Amino acid sequence: MLVHLSIRDIVLIERLDLALGEGLSALTGETGAGKSILLDALSLALGGRGDGGLVRHGAKQGEGTAVFDLAAGLGVRALLEENGFDDDGDVILRRVQSADGRTRGFINDRPASVALMRAVGQALVEIHGQHDDRALVDPEAHRTLLDQYGGLEREAAEVAGAHAAWRSAVEELRAHRARVEAAAREADYIRAAVEELSDLAPIAGEEDELAERRQIMMRSEKIVTDVNDAHEELAGTASPIPPLAGLLKRLDRKRDQLPGLLDPAIERLDVALDALSDAQMALQEALRSLEFDPRALEQTEERLFALRAAGRKYSVPVDALPDLTAKMIGDLADLDAGEERLSRLEAEVAEKRTLFDRVAAALSERRQTAARLLEAAVMAELPDLKLDRAAFLVEMASDPDRPSAAGIDTVEFYVRTNPGTRAGAMMKVASGGELSRFLLALKVALADRGSAPTLVFDEIDTGVGGAVADAIGRRLARLAGTVQVLAVTHAPQVAARAATHLLISKAAADAGEDRVATRVAPIGEAGRREEIARMLAGETVTDEARAAAERLIGAGA
Repeated sequence: MLVHLSIRDIVLIERLDLALGEGLSALTGETGAGKSILLDALSLALGGRGDGGLVRHGAKQGEGTAVFDLAAGLGVRALLEENGFDDDGDVILRRVQSADGRTRGFINDRPASVALMRAVGQALVEIHGQHDDRALVDPEAHRTLLDQYGGLEREAAEVAGAHAAWRSAVEELRAHRARVEAAAREADYIRAAVEELSDLAPIAGEEDELAERRQIMMRSEKIVTDVNDAHEELAGTASPIPPLAGLLKRLDRKRDQLPGLLDPAIERLDVALDALSDAQMALQEALRSLEFDPRALEQTEERLFALRAAGRKYSVPVDALPDLTAKMIGDLADLDAGEERLSRLEAEVAEKRTLFDRVAAALSERRQTAARLLEAAVMAELPDLKLDRAAFLVEMASDPDRPSAAGIDTVEFYVRTNPGTRAGAMMKVASGGELSRFLLALKVALADRGSAPTLVFDEIDTGVGGAVADAIGRRLARLAGTVQVLAVTHAPQVAARAATHLLISKAAADAGEDRVATRVAPIGEAGRREEIARMLAGETVTDEARAAAERLIGAGA
């Protein structure tokens, strides 16, 4: 419920801090005292439309702050949590209105969008009056209100779930059919591509591996050529080793003829021949180690060039060829098994549509029963509200061919103000006073089902008096047994039934200033009796009016 309302610099209100309690609170005061300003400031805090004209003359900005004490588990807490706000403790809505027309919103002292503030505000407070354009007069909300009245929330959720499952199946069928049709248009191309890519069997990362292997082989080929050339120089027909060996033998035979003279040369030639033989053997070992196979290079290049050609052909990187192969195989499988899967999906869609139709029809039937009960409950309230010749109707149309997440029904609350006249939407048929009384009767019927925790009734007793005003007061008091009710009223019969009486008045502002300011203050028993007597008697309060006020208060206790 709303536990505190603070207003700063809004029209005639300079500074107001108002504590509010449970039950019925009546707000009274003379015409022009500023009752509408109070509601404008509350509406601003709840995310209502801002207006620079709300800011008090001479001030740069004004603001309204509403503090709510909410029970755990209330739906609005989930809404706050979804939007990243703490859902523990009080909920504080604050809106700052600048004189230039700009506004800033805060929830629990954190910046919030006006849309979120409005959604939270509508969940916390309903404002009803003769020109109400929210809550009960919104046809979009009537179906939900009917479900809440009939206790059909679980059935409605089941219908919504069945609708979502059916639509999901329809979407899956549509997507699969589109894939099959696209595959069918390219069947020959896909089959040829699958055959080519399957034969190629690309592997992820293969391109880099082949390219590296090719570079190594190309380097090895050059090295082998050079080593082989060196080996040919030492071991081939032009090898210097045989001539040098023959020369060494001839010199060795001449050694004895020239003692000591040829020894150095023979020794050096012998070392040179040994070194050349060792070099020949080393080159042979190097050739055996390299073992270069030109066919392996050729095969590597053929594979690498084939992969790159396939990548160019299908306009994808070589590394994407394996995924492309898998996709095309899947497309081909969809094409080959398409009709079978289409049949299964079509059967699934039909099954889920049948389930939706069944639960939607069951919900529709229960809504019809709830509609008649709601009509009877509201009609029972109308005679005391001087609407005994009027009728309240729940217009419900069911169309299985226009299903939605809410089922197959459209619901709108209609009224007929006089016998023989045509029923129509409340906002179009009922006058201002009649509309407010219809809304009150409807709220009484819906009191413990689907109501916001705080209800505000703005002068719904305008134009009525006596027994009708008393009937309105009794119904507001009854509503206040389940929710918090704030009633701006001119009817003493309503004010007499309030648990809290708040007096709205205008008084001079600070000393030395030629202007007035609106004040709001709770009044005790004596002040309350005097205010109700004023409401009864007018400008001059008589003892008879005071006595009548005392009787009203006693009757409302």
